[in-house]
Parts: sequence; C-alpha cells; structure tokens
Amino acid sequence: QVQLVESGGGLVQTGGSLRVSCAVSGGIFTLYAMGWFRQAPGKEREFVATISRQHEATYAESVKGRFTISRDDAKATVNLQMNSLKPADTAVYYCAVDLWGKGNIRAGAYSYWGQGTQVTVSL
Repeated sequence: QVQLVESGGGLVQTGGSLRVSCAVSGGIFTLYAMGWFRQAPGKEREFVATISRQHEATYAESVKGRFTISRDDAKATVNLQMNSLKPADTAVYYCAVDLWGKGNIRAGAYSYWGQGTQVTVSL
C-alpha cells in the first residue's frame, strides 16, 4: 500500500513563498510520476504540477514561472516551491502518485493521494 504524507502548508502574505513537501512510502518511488493538485472551497480539484520519473515537469498555466516541482528519489519525496503567492493560490494542496510514471494533468490518472495541506495567502 502506497502512503503519502504532505507537510509544509501554512499562512503567508501576498508575494510570499512557501514550500510544501510530500513523503511517499510503501512503493517503488522511482517508478512513479508525482503530481500536485489543489482544491479551493466551493471549487473542483485542479491540476498544479507534475513531475515524471525522468524528472520532466509540467505546470498549470496559472502557476508557471512561480511554482517549481522537484523530487528527491533517494528520500522518496516530492516538493513544490511556491513563490510570488497570490490569494487565488489559497487551497488545500494534495500530492498524488501516478503509477505509470509519465505524469498527467488529469486527477483520474492518479492512484494514491495524500490527506492534503492547507495553504492560505492573505492580502
């Protein structure tokens, strides 16, 4: 059973930075692609970023140039560095595992999910 635990969320002012991390256990991390999604109150879950097992990254247009996804295969972790944060970035952030390893922008392609971590950006 693959398990994911997110950490690093919190409250930050507009223009600030946060780093959220996700630790994965119970599987073969180097085979997986990893994704970050977010869900704001009253809205559907949306794609943020993904990184393939070859370390190729893809970003949503809304975060491109501000967010950076990275992975540490030795530690089985994936990180999301978020800079120049805006109130519109406020959401619960989820990491997820794509067993096929290629990375995908669709939530349905991911088999395992973390519990989420809250990111709040104040004015």
